[in-house]
Amino acid sequence: MKNILMIMTVLLLMACGSKRGVGMVGEDIQNDSLALIQPQYAKGFSVKYLENGIRLVDVEDPQKDEDKMPVSYHFALVEKGGDADIPEGYTKVEVPVERTIVMTMLQLSNFTALDAHEVVKGITGTKNLFNKDIKKRVKDGSIVKIGMEGNFDPELILAANPEVIFISPFKRGGYDAIKETGITLIPHLGYKELDPLGQAEWVKFVGLFIGKEKEANELFAGIEKRYHDLKSKVDSSKFKELPTVFSGEMHGGNWYAVGGKNFLARLFHDAGADYVIKNEDTGGSNIEFEQMYAMAANADYWRILNSFPDTFSYEALKASEPRNELFKAFKEKKVIYCNMKQTAYYESTPVEPDVVLKDLLAIFHPELVEKDYKPKYYQLLK
Repeated sequence: MKNILMIMTVLLLMACGSKRGVGMVGEDIQNDSLALIQPQYAKGFSVKYLENGIRLVDVEDPQKDEDKMPVSYHFALVEKGGDADIPEGYTKVEVPVERTIVMTMLQLSNFTALDAHEVVKGITGTKNLFNKDIKKRVKDGSIVKIGMEGNFDPELILAANPEVIFISPFKRGGYDAIKETGITLIPHLGYKELDPLGQAEWVKFVGLFIGKEKEANELFAGIEKRYHDLKSKVDSSKFKELPTVFSGEMHGGNWYAVGGKNFLARLFHDAGADYVIKNEDTGGSNIEFEQMYAMAANADYWRILNSFPDTFSYEALKASEPRNELFKAFKEKKVIYCNMKQTAYYESTPVEPDVVLKDLLAIFHPELVEKDYKPKYYQLLK
Protein backbone atom coordinates (compact mmCIF):
# COMPACT_ATOMS: atom_id res chain seq x y z
CA MET A 1 0.00 0.00 0.00
CA LYS A 2 2.82 2.38 0.90
CA ASN A 3 4.49 1.70 -2.44
CA ILE A 4 1.25 2.48 -4.30
CA LEU A 5 0.85 5.77 -2.42
CA MET A 6 4.45 6.67 -3.15
CA ILE A 7 4.01 6.00 -6.87
CA MET A 8 0.81 8.06 -6.95
CA THR A 9 2.60 10.94 -5.20
CA VAL A 10 5.47 10.87 -7.70
CA LEU A 11 3.04 10.82 -10.64
CA LEU A 12 1.14 13.75 -9.17
CA LEU A 13 4.34 15.77 -8.75
CA MET A 14 5.38 14.97 -12.33
CA ALA A 15 1.99 16.10 -13.60
CA CYS A 16 2.26 19.38 -11.70
CA GLY A 17 5.76 19.89 -13.05
CA SER A 18 4.59 19.39 -16.63
CA LYS A 19 2.00 22.11 -16.20
CA ARG A 20 4.73 24.54 -15.20
CA GLY A 21 6.91 23.86 -18.23
CA VAL A 22 6.56 24.37 -21.97
CA GLY A 23 3.43 26.14 -23.06
CA MET A 24 2.56 27.51 -19.63
CA VAL A 25 0.60 30.71 -20.09
CA GLY A 26 -1.67 33.17 -18.36
CA GLU A 27 -2.13 33.26 -14.61
CA ASP A 28 -0.13 30.03 -14.10
CA ILE A 29 3.03 31.94 -15.03
CA GLN A 30 2.43 34.57 -12.37
CA ASN A 31 2.27 31.81 -9.78
CA ASP A 32 5.72 30.55 -10.76
CA SER A 33 8.50 33.07 -10.16
CA LEU A 34 10.90 30.87 -12.13
CA ALA A 35 8.88 31.56 -15.28
CA LEU A 36 8.58 35.34 -14.87
CA ILE A 37 10.55 37.21 -17.53
CA GLN A 38 12.34 40.21 -16.07
CA PRO A 39 15.19 41.43 -18.32
CA GLN A 40 18.16 42.81 -16.43
CA TYR A 41 20.71 43.54 -19.16
CA ALA A 42 18.63 43.85 -22.34
CA LYS A 43 17.48 47.42 -22.99
CA GLY A 44 15.28 46.65 -25.98
CA PHE A 45 12.30 44.94 -24.36
CA SER A 46 10.31 44.97 -21.15
CA VAL A 47 7.45 42.88 -19.79
CA LYS A 48 4.50 43.77 -17.59
CA TYR A 49 2.17 41.16 -16.11
CA LEU A 50 -1.51 42.01 -15.72
CA GLU A 51 -3.89 40.41 -13.22
CA ASN A 52 -5.95 38.81 -15.98
CA GLY A 53 -2.92 36.82 -17.18
CA ILE A 54 -2.07 39.08 -20.13
CA ARG A 55 1.59 39.97 -20.60
CA LEU A 56 2.39 43.33 -22.14
CA VAL A 57 5.64 43.27 -24.10
CA ASP A 58 7.14 46.60 -25.15
CA VAL A 59 9.97 46.71 -27.69
CA GLU A 60 12.19 49.63 -28.67
CA ASP A 61 15.61 50.30 -30.14
CA PRO A 62 18.30 49.63 -27.48
CA GLN A 63 20.41 52.31 -29.18
CA LYS A 64 17.61 54.87 -29.39
CA ASP A 65 18.65 58.41 -30.24
CA GLU A 66 17.68 60.77 -27.43
CA ASP A 67 17.21 63.54 -29.98
CA LYS A 68 14.61 61.57 -31.91
CA MET A 69 11.23 60.14 -31.04
CA PRO A 70 11.88 56.46 -30.24
CA VAL A 71 10.17 53.87 -32.41
CA SER A 72 8.40 51.36 -30.18
CA TYR A 73 6.23 48.29 -30.62
CA HIS A 74 3.65 46.91 -28.23
CA PHE A 75 2.28 43.38 -27.94
CA ALA A 76 -0.29 41.82 -25.62
CA LEU A 77 0.35 38.11 -25.15
CA VAL A 78 -2.82 36.16 -24.37
CA GLU A 79 -3.60 32.50 -23.97
CA LYS A 80 -4.86 30.88 -27.16
CA GLY A 81 -8.63 30.93 -27.26
CA GLY A 82 -8.84 33.64 -24.62
CA ASP A 83 -11.03 36.68 -25.12
CA ALA A 84 -9.58 39.05 -22.51
CA ASP A 85 -9.62 42.73 -23.40
CA ILE A 86 -6.21 44.15 -24.23
CA PRO A 87 -5.04 47.73 -23.66
CA GLU A 88 -5.32 50.25 -26.48
CA GLY A 89 -2.23 50.48 -28.66
CA TYR A 90 -1.23 46.84 -28.20
CA THR A 91 -1.28 44.11 -30.85
CA LYS A 92 -2.80 40.86 -29.67
CA VAL A 93 -0.63 37.74 -30.00
CA GLU A 94 -1.98 34.35 -28.99
CA VAL A 95 0.62 32.20 -27.29
CA PRO A 96 2.33 29.86 -27.30
CA VAL A 97 3.28 30.52 -30.92
CA GLU A 98 3.67 27.21 -32.75
CA ARG A 99 4.67 28.41 -36.24
CA THR A 100 7.01 31.27 -37.07
CA ILE A 101 9.63 32.57 -39.50
CA VAL A 102 13.02 33.92 -38.41
CA MET A 103 15.04 36.42 -40.43
CA THR A 104 18.53 36.16 -38.93
CA MET A 105 20.97 33.64 -37.52
CA LEU A 106 20.87 35.54 -34.24
CA GLN A 107 17.14 34.88 -33.96
CA LEU A 108 17.66 31.25 -34.95
CA SER A 109 20.25 30.88 -32.18
CA ASN A 110 17.52 31.54 -29.62
CA PHE A 111 15.31 28.76 -30.99
CA THR A 112 18.28 26.39 -31.12
CA ALA A 113 19.21 27.15 -27.52
CA LEU A 114 15.61 26.53 -26.44
CA ASP A 115 15.41 23.27 -28.41
CA ALA A 116 12.52 24.69 -30.42
CA HIS A 117 13.36 24.08 -34.08
CA GLU A 118 9.90 22.61 -34.59
CA VAL A 119 8.45 26.11 -34.20
CA VAL A 120 10.58 27.50 -37.04
CA LYS A 121 8.82 27.10 -40.39
CA GLY A 122 10.81 29.55 -42.49
CA ILE A 123 14.26 31.15 -42.71
CA THR A 124 15.85 33.62 -45.10
CA GLY A 125 18.63 31.36 -46.36
CA THR A 126 21.18 28.69 -45.59
CA LYS A 127 24.43 30.44 -46.50
CA ASN A 128 27.06 29.62 -43.89
CA LEU A 129 24.47 27.54 -42.02
CA PHE A 130 26.01 24.77 -39.91
CA ASN A 131 23.13 23.33 -37.89
CA LYS A 132 22.43 19.85 -39.21
CA ASP A 133 18.88 19.70 -37.88
CA ILE A 134 17.88 22.96 -39.60
CA LYS A 135 19.50 21.78 -42.84
CA LYS A 136 17.54 18.55 -42.61
CA ARG A 137 14.28 20.41 -42.04
CA VAL A 138 14.97 22.65 -45.04
CA LYS A 139 15.72 19.61 -47.18
CA ASP A 140 12.54 17.76 -46.20
CA GLY A 141 10.43 20.89 -46.67
CA SER A 142 9.34 21.46 -43.06
CA ILE A 143 11.28 24.75 -43.19
CA VAL A 144 11.07 26.95 -46.31
CA LYS A 145 13.57 29.51 -47.57
CA ILE A 146 11.67 32.77 -48.09
CA GLY A 147 14.42 34.79 -49.79
CA MET A 148 16.72 37.46 -48.42
CA GLU A 149 15.86 40.75 -46.74
CA GLY A 150 14.70 43.23 -49.34
CA ASN A 151 13.64 40.43 -51.69
CA PHE A 152 11.17 38.21 -49.85
CA ASP A 153 8.82 35.81 -51.63
CA PRO A 154 5.29 36.44 -50.22
CA GLU A 155 4.00 33.13 -51.63
CA LEU A 156 6.63 31.15 -49.76
CA ILE A 157 5.89 33.12 -46.61
CA LEU A 158 2.21 32.26 -46.87
CA ALA A 159 3.11 28.64 -47.59
CA ALA A 160 4.98 28.50 -44.28
CA ASN A 161 1.72 29.58 -42.61
CA PRO A 162 3.39 31.45 -39.72
CA GLU A 163 1.43 32.89 -36.81
CA VAL A 164 4.07 35.61 -36.37
CA ILE A 165 7.33 36.57 -38.05
CA PHE A 166 10.40 37.73 -36.15
CA ILE A 167 12.07 40.60 -38.02
CA SER A 168 15.02 43.01 -37.80
CA PRO A 169 13.28 46.31 -38.69
CA PHE A 170 16.39 48.49 -38.73
CA LYS A 171 18.26 46.38 -41.28
CA ARG A 172 17.61 46.27 -45.03
CA GLY A 173 13.91 45.69 -44.53
CA GLY A 174 11.61 44.86 -47.41
CA TYR A 175 8.75 44.12 -45.04
CA ASP A 176 6.02 46.05 -46.86
CA ALA A 177 5.05 42.99 -48.88
CA ILE A 178 4.87 40.92 -45.69
CA LYS A 179 2.67 43.47 -43.94
CA GLU A 180 0.07 43.03 -46.67
CA THR A 181 -0.34 39.39 -45.63
CA GLY A 182 -1.68 40.50 -42.26
CA ILE A 183 0.83 38.39 -40.36
CA THR A 184 2.02 39.99 -37.12
CA LEU A 185 5.65 41.11 -37.30
CA ILE A 186 7.68 40.86 -34.08
CA PRO A 187 10.85 43.01 -33.95
CA HIS A 188 13.81 41.12 -32.50
CA LEU A 189 16.46 43.73 -31.68
CA GLY A 190 19.01 41.61 -29.87
CA TYR A 191 21.64 42.54 -32.44
CA LYS A 192 21.48 46.18 -31.30
CA GLU A 193 22.22 45.49 -27.64
CA LEU A 194 25.50 46.98 -26.40
CA ASP A 195 26.02 44.45 -23.62
CA PRO A 196 26.93 40.83 -24.50
CA LEU A 197 24.61 39.61 -21.76
CA GLY A 198 21.93 41.98 -23.04
CA GLN A 199 22.08 40.32 -26.43
CA ALA A 200 21.97 36.84 -24.89
CA GLU A 201 18.97 37.83 -22.77
CA TRP A 202 16.78 38.05 -25.88
CA VAL A 203 16.44 34.29 -25.55
CA LYS A 204 13.92 35.21 -22.83
CA PHE A 205 12.04 37.35 -25.37
CA VAL A 206 11.63 34.35 -27.66
CA GLY A 207 10.74 32.18 -24.68
CA LEU A 208 7.81 34.50 -23.95
CA PHE A 209 6.27 33.90 -27.36
CA ILE A 210 6.79 30.14 -27.62
CA GLY A 211 5.88 29.18 -24.05
CA LYS A 212 9.40 28.43 -22.83
CA GLU A 213 9.85 31.14 -20.24
CA LYS A 214 11.18 28.84 -17.54
CA GLU A 215 13.66 27.17 -19.89
CA ALA A 216 14.85 30.57 -21.10
CA ASN A 217 15.38 31.83 -17.56
CA GLU A 218 17.33 28.73 -16.59
CA LEU A 219 19.43 28.89 -19.75
CA PHE A 220 20.27 32.57 -19.26
CA ALA A 221 21.08 32.11 -15.58
CA GLY A 222 23.81 29.68 -16.59
CA ILE A 223 25.17 32.03 -19.24
CA GLU A 224 25.19 34.92 -16.78
CA LYS A 225 27.00 32.98 -14.05
CA ARG A 226 29.68 31.65 -16.37
CA TYR A 227 30.23 35.10 -17.87
CA HIS A 228 30.60 36.80 -14.49
CA ASP A 229 32.84 34.02 -13.16
CA LEU A 230 35.21 34.62 -16.06
CA LYS A 231 34.99 38.40 -15.83
CA SER A 232 35.82 38.29 -12.13
CA LYS A 233 39.16 36.67 -12.95
CA VAL A 234 40.31 39.92 -14.53
CA ASP A 235 41.70 42.15 -11.79
CA SER A 236 43.18 45.22 -13.47
CA SER A 237 45.13 46.09 -10.33
CA LYS A 238 47.23 42.97 -10.79
CA PHE A 239 48.37 43.94 -14.28
CA LYS A 240 51.06 46.53 -14.89
CA GLU A 241 49.48 47.30 -18.23
CA LEU A 242 46.52 45.90 -20.12
CA PRO A 243 47.09 44.63 -23.67
CA THR A 244 45.62 46.84 -26.39
CA VAL A 245 43.46 45.59 -29.26
CA PHE A 246 41.79 46.85 -32.43
CA SER A 247 39.35 45.22 -34.83
CA GLY A 248 38.31 44.90 -38.47
CA GLU A 249 40.04 45.19 -41.82
CA MET A 250 39.84 47.09 -45.09
CA HIS A 251 36.85 46.42 -47.35
CA GLY A 252 36.10 48.43 -50.48
CA GLY A 253 38.58 51.13 -49.59
CA ASN A 254 37.25 51.70 -46.07
CA TRP A 255 37.72 50.26 -42.62
CA TYR A 256 34.57 49.74 -40.55
CA ALA A 257 35.43 50.64 -36.96
CA VAL A 258 33.01 49.97 -34.10
CA GLY A 259 32.64 52.55 -31.36
CA GLY A 260 33.96 52.49 -27.83
CA LYS A 261 30.63 51.45 -26.27
CA ASN A 262 29.97 48.73 -28.80
CA PHE A 263 29.15 45.12 -27.90
CA LEU A 264 32.61 44.06 -29.08
CA ALA A 265 34.39 46.76 -27.08
CA ARG A 266 32.61 45.50 -23.95
CA LEU A 267 33.85 41.97 -24.60
CA PHE A 268 37.43 43.21 -24.97
CA HIS A 269 37.13 45.14 -21.71
CA ASP A 270 35.65 42.21 -19.80
CA ALA A 271 38.44 39.96 -21.12
CA GLY A 272 41.06 42.33 -19.75
CA ALA A 273 42.10 44.29 -22.83
CA ASP A 274 42.03 47.96 -23.79
CA TYR A 275 40.17 48.77 -27.02
CA VAL A 276 41.99 51.48 -28.97
CA ILE A 277 38.86 53.43 -29.95
CA LYS A 278 37.70 55.50 -27.00
CA ASN A 279 34.82 57.50 -28.46
CA GLU A 280 31.29 56.96 -27.18
CA ASP A 281 29.80 56.19 -30.60
CA THR A 282 27.62 53.17 -29.97
CA GLY A 283 27.51 52.16 -33.60
CA GLY A 284 30.43 52.39 -35.95
CA SER A 285 31.78 54.28 -38.91
CA ASN A 286 33.82 53.78 -42.06
CA ILE A 287 37.25 55.35 -41.75
CA GLU A 288 40.32 55.45 -43.95
CA PHE A 289 43.35 53.24 -43.42
CA GLU A 290 45.50 56.14 -42.26
CA GLN A 291 43.06 57.00 -39.50
CA MET A 292 42.97 53.45 -38.19
CA TYR A 293 46.74 53.16 -38.41
CA ALA A 294 47.15 56.31 -36.34
CA MET A 295 45.09 54.70 -33.57
CA ALA A 296 46.24 51.09 -33.81
CA ALA A 297 49.79 51.02 -35.19
CA ASN A 298 51.24 49.85 -31.87
CA ALA A 299 48.27 47.85 -30.57
CA ASP A 300 49.22 44.44 -29.18
CA TYR A 301 46.37 42.47 -30.80
CA TRP A 302 44.23 42.66 -33.92
CA ARG A 303 40.84 40.94 -34.06
CA ILE A 304 39.47 39.80 -37.44
CA LEU A 305 36.19 38.06 -38.26
CA ASN A 306 35.55 37.19 -41.91
CA SER A 307 34.41 34.51 -44.34
CA PHE A 308 37.66 33.78 -46.15
CA PRO A 309 37.03 31.02 -48.72
CA ASP A 310 40.31 29.24 -48.04
CA THR A 311 42.79 28.98 -45.18
CA PHE A 312 43.35 32.50 -43.89
CA SER A 313 46.95 33.50 -43.21
CA TYR A 314 49.24 36.45 -42.67
CA GLU A 315 50.12 36.23 -46.34
CA ALA A 316 46.43 36.51 -47.27
CA LEU A 317 46.02 39.44 -44.89
CA LYS A 318 48.96 41.23 -46.51
CA ALA A 319 47.71 40.41 -50.00
CA SER A 320 44.35 42.06 -49.24
CA GLU A 321 46.10 45.28 -48.19
CA PRO A 322 49.93 45.51 -48.36
CA ARG A 323 50.02 48.16 -45.61
CA ASN A 324 48.61 45.65 -43.12
CA GLU A 325 52.15 44.44 -42.44
CA LEU A 326 52.91 47.80 -40.83
CA PHE A 327 50.83 47.05 -37.73
CA LYS A 328 52.70 45.81 -34.67
CA ALA A 329 50.12 43.05 -34.19
CA PHE A 330 50.87 41.78 -37.71
CA LYS A 331 54.62 41.84 -37.16
CA GLU A 332 54.38 39.99 -33.86
CA LYS A 333 51.83 37.47 -35.17
CA LYS A 334 49.09 38.45 -32.74
CA VAL A 335 46.04 38.45 -34.99
CA ILE A 336 42.95 37.04 -33.26
CA TYR A 337 40.91 35.28 -35.93
CA CYS A 338 37.58 33.57 -36.56
CA ASN A 339 36.46 32.27 -39.96
CA MET A 340 32.67 32.20 -40.32
CA LYS A 341 32.94 29.65 -43.11
CA GLN A 342 34.46 27.22 -40.64
CA THR A 343 32.66 28.21 -37.44
CA ALA A 344 28.96 28.66 -36.63
CA TYR A 345 29.66 32.14 -35.32
CA TYR A 346 26.33 33.90 -35.81
CA GLU A 347 24.36 30.72 -35.16
CA SER A 348 25.60 30.32 -31.62
CA THR A 349 27.64 33.24 -30.23
CA PRO A 350 24.51 35.31 -29.41
CA VAL A 351 23.71 32.77 -26.68
CA GLU A 352 27.34 31.98 -25.87
CA PRO A 353 28.94 35.30 -24.86
CA ASP A 354 30.61 33.41 -22.02
CA VAL A 355 32.39 31.17 -24.52
CA VAL A 356 33.51 34.14 -26.64
CA LEU A 357 34.76 35.83 -23.48
CA LYS A 358 36.76 32.77 -22.51
CA ASP A 359 38.31 32.56 -25.99
CA LEU A 360 39.48 36.16 -25.68
CA LEU A 361 40.60 35.72 -22.08
CA ALA A 362 42.69 32.72 -23.12
CA ILE A 363 44.50 34.97 -25.61
CA PHE A 364 44.91 38.13 -23.54
CA HIS A 365 45.61 36.36 -20.23
CA PRO A 366 46.25 32.65 -20.83
CA GLU A 367 47.27 32.16 -17.21
CA LEU A 368 43.63 32.76 -16.17
CA VAL A 369 42.20 29.72 -17.97
CA GLU A 370 43.03 26.03 -17.84
CA LYS A 371 46.14 25.04 -19.80
CA ASP A 372 44.29 22.56 -22.00
CA TYR A 373 41.50 24.98 -22.96
CA LYS A 374 40.48 24.66 -26.60
CA PRO A 375 38.91 27.82 -28.09
CA LYS A 376 35.64 27.49 -29.95
CA TYR A 377 35.58 30.70 -31.98
CA TYR A 378 38.69 32.86 -31.67
CA GLN A 379 42.33 31.85 -31.66
CA LEU A 380 45.62 33.37 -32.68
CA LEU A 381 46.22 33.16 -36.41
CA LYS A 382 49.09 30.85 -37.24
